[in-house]
Formats: sequence, C-alpha cells, structure tokens
Amino acid sequence: MKTHIYSSLELPQSIVAIGAFDGVHRGHQTVIRQAVQRGRKLKVPSVVFTFDPPPRVFFQGARMLTTVDEKLAKIEKLGAKHAVVARFDKVYAGRSAYEFIDCLAKLNPVEIMVGGDFRFGKDRIGDICLLEKYFKVRVTQPVCCSEGSIISSSRIRQLISEGEIHISNSLLGWPAGK
Repeated sequence: MKTHIYSSLELPQSIVAIGAFDGVHRGHQTVIRQAVQRGRKLKVPSVVFTFDPPPRVFFQGARMLTTVDEKLAKIEKLGAKHAVVARFDKVYAGRSAYEFIDCLAKLNPVEIMVGGDFRFGKDRIGDICLLEKYFKVRVTQPVCCSEGSIISSSRIRQLISEGEIHISNSLLGWPAGK
C-alpha cells in the first residue's frame, strides 16, 4: 500500500472510503473491505482517506485507539492500494466543504463510501447530500455487535476506560494496541 499526504495523490479513477477509522474496528473493516472489493470488481485502485489525529481527538481530546502507523498497518492488511492521510490541525479544520470536495476530485472517484453520519468541512457543514452532488456515494450500514448495539470508536474507548478489554477487543477485531 502506498501512503500519501493530503492532496498529493491524483488518480484517473478510484474507489474511496473516507473516515477517521480510529481503531480500525470491525465496522471500519467492513467499510474498507467493501471499498477494496468494489475496486477489484471495477478494476480501479481502492483509496482509504483518513485523518491524523481523528477529528474527535482534535476537537474533544478523546483518547486515540491507534497511532497513525498502527492504523495504516491495519488498513494495509485489509488490502487497500492507497491511503491518504490528512493532518487534522487548526488549518485543516478551517477548510471549507468545497475545498474537501476539490481534494477528492483529484482522486476521480467512481464511488465514495462513507458512514451514515459522515460530515466534512469547517463546522461540519458538508454532508452526504452535498457529496452526492459531485460523486456517486455509497452509504454503508452500521455494524452491530452480538447484543445489537452499533460498534463505534466512542463505545470502544468507553469499554477500555471501564476495563472491559475482552469486549473492546471483540469489537475491534484485534487486541487493543496491537
């Protein structure tokens, strides 16, 4: 897998999965695998577009589940051809939704895959409806654990803070910190 900094990659076509992917938990793995499979089917490279640090860590001081290197190693194991890492800082957080769309346009996405709650741009002004004006967007369904609740990085953080390592590892799909 090739890793690129924000806006340095240009492709003639691609399938793009976008997300913070903190922890690369089972829900994230599903999104990335779907992008990789679509890319193989359509014979175009799969790209995972992610952020370092994750926006929730930047804005709310949440604990990171994985370092960027750990995240990239896990993404590579899932088969993505490229990863784009946007350095999420004050300058990046101030970019408009349209600047983000312009960056994505360089990847010439055949499809973009996002979660249902995906927002982008300054003040989270961009949403799936705006993205759909420019690209074909596929919204992935949330992945639930056996008890029916949605797997999320926030839930995993909470479980780890409560000492529920076995459950958090189950939701991650691999041991935390590995």
